[in-house]
Amino acid sequence: MDQSQPMPSRVHVTEVGLRDGLQNEARHLSTEDKVALVRALVAAGVREFELTSFVSPRAVPALADAAELVAALEDVQGVHWSALVPNVRGAERALAAGVDSVVLFVSASQTHNARNVNRDIAASLAGFTEIARLLEGSGVEVRGAIATAFGCPFEGDVDVAAVGDIARAFVDLGARRVSLGDTTGMATPPLVTERIRHLREVAPSLSPTLHFHNTRGIGLANVMQGLSLGIARYESSIGGLGGCPFAPGATGNIASEDLVYLLTEMGIDTGIDLPALIEASGLASRLMGRALPAQVSRAGPRLSLSDGDAVATARG
Repeated sequence: MDQSQPMPSRVHVTEVGLRDGLQNEARHLSTEDKVALVRALVAAGVREFELTSFVSPRAVPALADAAELVAALEDVQGVHWSALVPNVRGAERALAAGVDSVVLFVSASQTHNARNVNRDIAASLAGFTEIARLLEGSGVEVRGAIATAFGCPFEGDVDVAAVGDIARAFVDLGARRVSLGDTTGMATPPLVTERIRHLREVAPSLSPTLHFHNTRGIGLANVMQGLSLGIARYESSIGGLGGCPFAPGATGNIASEDLVYLLTEMGIDTGIDLPALIEASGLASRLMGRALPAQVSRAGPRLSLSDGDAVATARG
């Protein structure tokens, strides 16, 4: 059955740099620096953030200030804050901090799930039931995230049926949205098509979000495939920050400014101002003390012109 859909006229971009981007960086930003970066992104028009993760500070020390970061942004209006939680304790902390949604994450491969959260897939899903009960009636939304949805660095190919089974489990938990995570950049356009079509068959009530890494250089090609399938939600990281501390070879997410540039040039609305986003990326680069992998921040938008008189004329 043909499941192609019209290309969206508006795309929702979720900024994950503060969580997925910073968790794998050797330099740990202060809460003050994180707040400055978030405010710059909000000024650029970003309205949805995966802001942090309520994990053990010993496991991911870069995110040890999760509660403090949420509190420091309490005055920001009109922005949705989500946070990853691995277990009931993390959900309790997230609820107390005042986030808008929690993201329950599980890997589609047993080996990666064991490395990531030290339990098998069944145990992770069973623990989510208690979290859903805890959040019932709180007004905090439950969202799902499936890591290694396109392939596992330890096991190789991941059966699409395993992704579908987890998606159905999230439906049973009351989730309306699920993110398919390309944890180590193993997604390809055919795999994107296969996963989305399968999800529409087995979990049609779920709204999918696509989360690509640019490990093998085709992150935006995968976005194009998602757009052709009518997917209107994507996650990206400012400057291309990112990686996974529990996946060898994982590199950064697709860069937010590269994604917004692509969408803008296609006439797709994001509500995000590209020049302001590039400025925010410059701040991220200065805070990290290094050049970041995003390309649009280096070259500028397509019509960023140079002064011809400033360039030497060829002689010969």
